Amino acid sequence: MRAQAIEGEALTYILVTPEGYDPGARYPLVVLLHGFGASMHDLVGLCPAIDATGYMYAFPNAPYAVDFGGGATGYSWSRGRPGAPSAPADGPSPEDLVSAFLDDVMERTGAAPGQVLLGGFSQGAGLALRFGLPRRDVFAGLVVLSGAFRPSDDIERLLPADPSTGLRAGRTQPIFIAHGLFDPMVPIERGRATRAFLESMGYRPDYHEYEMAHEISEELIYDLAPWIRSVLPPLEA
Repeated sequence: MRAQAIEGEALTYILVTPEGYDPGARYPLVVLLHGFGASMHDLVGLCPAIDATGYMYAFPNAPYAVDFGGGATGYSWSRGRPGAPSAPADGPSPEDLVSAFLDDVMERTGAAPGQVLLGGFSQGAGLALRFGLPRRDVFAGLVVLSGAFRPSDDIERLLPADPSTGLRAGRTQPIFIAHGLFDPMVPIERGRATRAFLESMGYRPDYHEYEMAHEISEELIYDLAPWIRSVLPPLEA
């Protein structure tokens, strides 16, 4: 597998091509958003555990730098620290930036709508939900790892519905949710509340709890990798 950093117009990202890459083939695309304080490098190691030959992978870097002191810098998908007042809005929203990034990476890779999977960890998982649920034609499935909706999210108005009746139509998008029972950052109650909300909206998320903290365990990967391959089959050699 080969990883390269791409300076996109909206976001910098890492693009990973599979083993035996065929530039003439159209691979399905897996996009993963990192959590607060991390960077685009954080989730790249998941590629071979998911599938080394059948997907393209993209890992965008969040737009807002966070200074942790001592020369340590991470990145955030929102202005300010989680739980603290945000800085005044200035410029495009995270959703706008992800949309522009997605246009870029889909054009670069040739991935078609419906042949993309979107996921994330922690803060990135919440953004994946907010961005991915209204775009069921683009994303074959969503992956939510140790994440949840924010209390302020007004997501219901964005969910698919029959335009003539307003009834819940098309809410069949596959969603994988994984959460640690001992998560000190995003408590398990928030993961359960996210599942309950999605179920109340007509979705049927594939929900998992693990004996872990705020992390991605091997047991989780053993469940996630075959789920991804079933929802968005890899390109066969």
